[in-house]
Amino acid sequence: MNLKKRFGLQQENFRMLHTNPDLQDEMLAKIFSWIPKQPKECVVVCIGTDRSTGDALGPLTGTYLTEMQPKNLTIYGTLKYPVHATNLSDYIQLIGEAHQQSFIIAIDAGLGKSGSVGYLIAGKGSIKPGAALNKPLPPVGDVHITGVVNVGGFMEASVLQNTRLSIVSDMAHKTADLLSGFDRQLSREKFSPSLGLKSNKKGTLHYM
Repeated sequence: MNLKKRFGLQQENFRMLHTNPDLQDEMLAKIFSWIPKQPKECVVVCIGTDRSTGDALGPLTGTYLTEMQPKNLTIYGTLKYPVHATNLSDYIQLIGEAHQQSFIIAIDAGLGKSGSVGYLIAGKGSIKPGAALNKPLPPVGDVHITGVVNVGGFMEASVLQNTRLSIVSDMAHKTADLLSGFDRQLSREKFSPSLGLKSNKKGTLHYM
């Protein structure tokens, strides 16, 4: 959980309300502008736990996206196999070994101001989960998407527990749809000289 939305050193962000009908077109265009010309493969790391409603955005997104069966994305972090504080370092090591030179998109929930609730924030650079809780968790991602699920600033753990599942589920569906669109765009452009992408066989691995 990235409570304060503290990102990596590279800070270039783009934010839109998850109900905005132009979300997919505009946010995808921004994310594609951050992609290297020849990524070897793309990995999505959905961070969070289903033990806290507000922090379930990541595993819900991973579950919904897995059901869509993307062809060009390897997904880590689902309701059944969550990526969270206690195993994040192990997953990062696993991904580094199994997906060398991959382009990583990290997904996490966040708390913010009341006017930011419901926004999806895409950013260039890594995300640092647990920064506000002073947890020594490593940063992850070349690009990240944070969903602001509730208001922060006071008793964050309690706020997360009392976050409505409805908004978390809605935002997870929108994020999964966005990443599915990203996957379709990769399929269309995999032979484009501008991206130079190569097709890769999808095979999600689970670290137990």
